[in-house]
Amino acid sequence: MTGDVLFYVVMLVLPISALVARRLPVGEVVKMALAWLAIFLLLFCVVAAWQEAMGVGAGMRGSLGL
Repeated sequence: MTGDVLFYVVMLVLPISALVARRLPVGEVVKMALAWLAIFLLLFCVVAAWQEAMGVGAGMRGSLGL
């Protein structure tokens, strides 16, 4: 458990420190983060729609109570 937490902290610190080292403006960083978030959300929706159409994720939805 502690090893997992340490791993995730390092995974967050490395990219954040790289951004700080480049001294990018905060507005540009926020814009890039929102763009990446939009990309991942779009891909998530595409994969979820594909799974719904193929019936792949139907068993998981029942176990989550959705």
